[in-house]
Amino acid sequence: MTKKDFNELEALLKSKPKNIIITTHVNPDGDAIGSSLGLYHVLKKAGHNALVIVPNNYPDFLKWLPGNDTVLIYESDEDICQDHFETADIIFCLDYNGLSRIDKLETPVAKSKALKVMIDHHPEPEDFVDYTYSYTKASSTAELIYQFIEECDLINHLDADSAPALYTGIMTDTGSFRFPSTSALTHRITANLIDAGANNSEIHNNIYDTSSPNRMKLLGISLDTMQVLTDYNTAYIALSDEQLKNNGFKKGDTEGFVNYCLAIEGIVFAAFFRQDNDRIKISFRSKGDFSVNKFSRNHFNGGGHTNAAGGIAYGSLKETLDKFVSLLPEYKKELTK
Repeated sequence: MTKKDFNELEALLKSKPKNIIITTHVNPDGDAIGSSLGLYHVLKKAGHNALVIVPNNYPDFLKWLPGNDTVLIYESDEDICQDHFETADIIFCLDYNGLSRIDKLETPVAKSKALKVMIDHHPEPEDFVDYTYSYTKASSTAELIYQFIEECDLINHLDADSAPALYTGIMTDTGSFRFPSTSALTHRITANLIDAGANNSEIHNNIYDTSSPNRMKLLGISLDTMQVLTDYNTAYIALSDEQLKNNGFKKGDTEGFVNYCLAIEGIVFAAFFRQDNDRIKISFRSKGDFSVNKFSRNHFNGGGHTNAAGGIAYGSLKETLDKFVSLLPEYKKELTK
């Protein structure tokens, strides 16, 4: 996005109040909800009629965020959401780079005549918006939201409602600031968010220290299923529908499980497979230069970032795991260099 683009959007957002819808991707995570609610509060404070609409529900550990009770879920509130899309002046597309990433929201977003603005840090953004603010080296979309409100001269509206949301987005997408995407700028922004009212200790506790007993039992079962393939510096975890149901699985319970594989010395490629009815949902993580984004795009209908990506497979859990393991020899040089 050029300086001219920012100036145009600044003028637009400083003119008369607008009807604004903020959207994000299916199965929203911490960055998706954090960036959406962070922008929501800033726009509300600026006098706009703002609303967050997400494709489907999201984990309970994100529902403490200020403004959570205003979020509309398209999957269960379709008629109400449609009315808002018909009167929208601006639609923000946060933390996704293509319409396929928003599931059933694709149709109302694509059909809307509202001006569309993408703010995202995933590679290869598609051309479906009027303004694109995309930077793949950013730690998170929440970091870009901070820069966006700064560039549009809205930073004075940052407060104790929006700051915790943006901090949550940055913290979760950086793995609590340990991923390579965490830059000096990331830390400077989070310091400013703390100054604006984000309680870092409280946020960390709300996200990571509110697990149910069922989740902890499921983690134990997950670690028991872990397979370590030392010839390929790879480890993976797989959970079946039966294992999930027997342990009271709730959305978000397996968040972060894949990272335990990367905690093993020498492992550079980690995968987590979760059966979900007729499909297998997959999380990939890596260290160094091995691109799980390319791996997922090439083999598992997904994508993401160099070191963090998602994918999906159709068929049985065994068939998916067999396919995954069979692909590793093709990447042995990259994984063991």
